[in-house]
Amino acid sequence: MSDLFADQSLPWQPLAARMRPRILDEYVGQAHLLGPGEPLGEAIRQGQLHSMVLWGPPGVGKTTLAKLVAEYTKAHFQTLSAVLAGVKDIREAVQQAKMRQQPTILFVDEVHRFNKAQQDAFLPYVEDGTIVFVGATTENPAFELNNALLSRARVYTLKPLEDAQLEQLLMQALTDRERGIGKKQLSICPEAQALLLMAANGDARRLLNVLEVVADLAEDNSTITAEQIKPVIADLPKRFDKGGDVFYDQISALHKAVRGSSPDAALYWYARMLDGGCDPLYIARRVVRMASEDIGNADPRALSVCLSAWDVQERLGSPEGELAVAQAITYCACAPKSNAAYVAYKKACAAVKELPDYEVPIHLRNAPTKLQKSLGHGAEYRYAHDEPNAYAAGEQYFPPEMVGTQFYQPVDRGLEQKIKQKLMQLAEWDQLSEQQRYSD
Repeated sequence: MSDLFADQSLPWQPLAARMRPRILDEYVGQAHLLGPGEPLGEAIRQGQLHSMVLWGPPGVGKTTLAKLVAEYTKAHFQTLSAVLAGVKDIREAVQQAKMRQQPTILFVDEVHRFNKAQQDAFLPYVEDGTIVFVGATTENPAFELNNALLSRARVYTLKPLEDAQLEQLLMQALTDRERGIGKKQLSICPEAQALLLMAANGDARRLLNVLEVVADLAEDNSTITAEQIKPVIADLPKRFDKGGDVFYDQISALHKAVRGSSPDAALYWYARMLDGGCDPLYIARRVVRMASEDIGNADPRALSVCLSAWDVQERLGSPEGELAVAQAITYCACAPKSNAAYVAYKKACAAVKELPDYEVPIHLRNAPTKLQKSLGHGAEYRYAHDEPNAYAAGEQYFPPEMVGTQFYQPVDRGLEQKIKQKLMQLAEWDQLSEQQRYSD
């Protein structure tokens, strides 16, 4: 065994550090990457090196996997933390790598925290093989890492551990007398185990950290109970990172639940986000967006309800404001749906970008001065309120090159049913006006 794992039995180390796997056979989880026949697992076993990015939530084995790669390939393992390091540290690490007679794995934890310039500093040395780059990140590499760096590394996605895998780690820690807490001869009751696995939430490090706290307080030769677990996990933060992937995944789930008319699921994701520490005002703003994007004119009251909820949240704060936002969420989820206004707006924006800047028709132009009036600005404009039914049938409001364009197409739901009927009526009047014009 190399020096990478030589000090894992030191008693003052955290349990999670002591229990770190030393060989691939001890590694729990990620069978989709390391199982028989899987490319990454086979490459490691055969001692083949390549640069990679390990993407996954906390506590799933990213650092351990990087160390195992170094162990199996006989490479020197050097670490940098993107939280603390800069370009100077990167250059020093590269210079040290150039002096070695063995390949160097430069492991960069939290690599998404490096800016573009810092990430660019790796490129020539990854390109020429001076270092084998292994980055670990909890954020989507496609969003957080430079394309140039991604093109030189393979991205592997690590998944949260399943309960059966967490249970395996738990039993190992309870029985291992050398690195675990086996000397205390503790057992755990089923209820306590269920609580512990739920609190771990797929995170092996969290599982072992909680177990260590409980074990330190437990008497030797005793059984860990649910009552011992509960106070330790009571204030554990949920897996939620403001501005990170989990954050956007959850707000996406909330939005899709509202769009899908599922008030119960929408409330669940809302509560999850609040429990994880999300600012309720952010959610209130997003709910306003939902009212316009997914409900629109099918129920225009939804926008007023959401704006009122946002106002209550700003004025009263928690918990009254959060209840108002919950009310708005359920209203939107149950309201008739239409994205017609949203789609129409997107089409109009696309038309503006794609078409020339047509002149405003003369009859629609403003005429505040005598000069503009003498030029005929607004002269042939038909004032709708002076027309039958307050509608100037046949009047054109588009530039001549765009006559007949239609962006807004109401759906057959909610108020838009009546809007659709109204637009059909207006179209009939336009057609009659056009027929009369030709007959005259």
